[in-house]
Amino acid sequence: MSEACAACGEGPLAPHLAVTSSEGSTLVATTTSYGSAPADIVRCTRCGHMQVAEFPGEAQLDEAYAKVEEAAYVEEEAGQRATAARALDRLERHHAPGALVDLGCWVGFLVAEAGARGWSARGVEPSRFASEYARSQLGLDVVTGTLESVDLPAGELDAAVMADVIEHLPDPGEALDRIHGLLAPEGVLMLALPDAGSRVARLMGARWWSVLPTHVQYFTRESLSRLLARHGFAAEWIGTAPKAFTVRYYLERLEGYSPAVARLAVSAATALGLADRLVWPDFRDRMAVVARRVAT
Repeated sequence: MSEACAACGEGPLAPHLAVTSSEGSTLVATTTSYGSAPADIVRCTRCGHMQVAEFPGEAQLDEAYAKVEEAAYVEEEAGQRATAARALDRLERHHAPGALVDLGCWVGFLVAEAGARGWSARGVEPSRFASEYARSQLGLDVVTGTLESVDLPAGELDAAVMADVIEHLPDPGEALDRIHGLLAPEGVLMLALPDAGSRVARLMGARWWSVLPTHVQYFTRESLSRLLARHGFAAEWIGTAPKAFTVRYYLERLEGYSPAVARLAVSAATALGLADRLVWPDFRDRMAVVARRVAT
């Protein structure tokens, strides 16, 4: 079992949720294998943060992310761009456009939207498929790699974005230290991630749709704020972060509970002419945070 809490650095850690094991070769990035994780989930008795009891190896995780190919996200471009624009609206309340990096940018829709708004934007993405798409199809400055492997200039960034990334990292504090060194004084970091302290997450337990094979951290608002403070960031804003997708996309996610129900739901939405409508369901179980770099 992990000996220390990834958020507060203390503990002790106690058993919290039993899950379906996704050890070994079955560790794949997926959006429908609900209730599956590399190990059972434990909870810090001091700060309430949750994490898997045993973290998969870094090489194993890197391999899983490098192999990801998700055509559905590319097909959902309109919603992805709308979600990115909303995130940038919030970010620009805290910092004027400048140099920005999107860490884990997928095919780069936020990078593209930021560039159109006057940011000097680049992206970093471990998926070979997604990073190549960003470069060849969208003409974006996106490199294949991770925060640890890519060479970025220290102290020159005005903003960094990590959307749906930090929950995948066995050592999120190390990542925050690296970002702290990349940001200029008064630079800002924007995070978006599942909120394991939300009412939906607490009610659903291991059946919550954010309990996935490559999610190894389960932050609450309190535990994330603690982590940020320990690594040189002051949270300035925290709120919910719904994502825009078509009705079809959301109904297809029901496959994680029942493939038959998912198929029937998509068929019904298609017959009613609703399948391609963009929606922003907010179950208040996904949070966004804007934090400012402070001197350490």
